[in-house]
Amino acid sequence: MGWTKEQMCKIAADLELKDGMYVNLGIGMPTDVPNHMPAEMKITFQSENGMLGMGPFPYEGGEDPDLINAGKQTITALPESSYFDSAASFGMIRSSHIHLSILGAMQVAHNGDLANWTIPGKIVKGMGGAMDLVANVQRVVIIMEHVAKDGSHKLVDKCTLPLTGLKVVDRVITDLGIFDINDNAMTLIQKADDVTIDEIKQKTSANFTVNLK
Repeated sequence: MGWTKEQMCKIAADLELKDGMYVNLGIGMPTDVPNHMPAEMKITFQSENGMLGMGPFPYEGGEDPDLINAGKQTITALPESSYFDSAASFGMIRSSHIHLSILGAMQVAHNGDLANWTIPGKIVKGMGGAMDLVANVQRVVIIMEHVAKDGSHKLVDKCTLPLTGLKVVDRVITDLGIFDINDNAMTLIQKADDVTIDEIKQKTSANFTVNLK
């Protein structure tokens, strides 16, 4: 069965979030990661649509339609929150002031290539800021289900979908395991307790080594 989405987000929070970080979260599952960080930890979340210091999601009935993240979800502000235009926002990203970005993905190759913005033939809202994020953020972590809904592999030797970036992914957390990518090579460093190495290999097209910690 592997890890649930909630467990994956907790793993990401435990392994990746460090006090004092500036962090950007992709749409979907990554937005749940802050719910699993210690209350005393101080993290500043940045949204590329022009907000620094995002608060948690609002309670039902307390939504402000003018306060949204890059995925169009309603959010809350903090006393220290600040607002700016897209030029300033991407200036922060392109000058590598963001320590970490946690994103979703459609495909990740064994060497860290990433495809996460479109599937040919499907209508998308736009590529968003992912290309700038993966090119300039200090560390890129992917959270995703190990296989697609149609059963196709998402960890592959070579991405077949349009690329977001080349050799940009540092770590992948799936429902089956955690993979680190260094020097163009992928390594399985942890697996869910109820899955086997053989099962992971069957559901993975990418070449990887095993070094469980």
